Amino acid sequence: MSTESNKVKNEVLIRTLIDELTNAIRTKDVDRLTSCYAADTVMFVLAPPLQIKGNEGSSKKNLEEWFASFQGSIGYEIRDLHITTSDEVAFCYSLNQISGTRSDGSKTDIWVRETLCFYKINSEWKILHQHQSVPFYMDGSNKAAIDLKP
Repeated sequence: MSTESNKVKNEVLIRTLIDELTNAIRTKDVDRLTSCYAADTVMFVLAPPLQIKGNEGSSKKNLEEWFASFQGSIGYEIRDLHITTSDEVAFCYSLNQISGTRSDGSKTDIWVRETLCFYKINSEWKILHQHQSVPFYMDGSNKAAIDLKP
């Protein structure tokens, strides 16, 4: 198989994994979501702690708590997805919208920046690194700029 056709095939497989991750978030399926990650993944996500290594119990606990903070499903949309692949390593970046009604009745609608790094393990793509962030206002308030829209 040519290198170009390998890249196309790998991009399709990465998109399929991202779709799996997205659907798991929308349906609040912790096990399905964590199955997208490598055992030794490192995550820098929006909620504490500063980093999570591997599919630690704390990762599942954090996800369960986050999912429970929403009434019903979670809105999760990906915009401006860019994927780069090779035979064993890939990465992507995107702008992702998280929306929904919280358990207290308040509404959430924010955009975050995300970078995912993938590694092919036993012919299967897994997320090896995740980094999410929101910009912050540099006017001295240090407030997260969660009102920005693409």
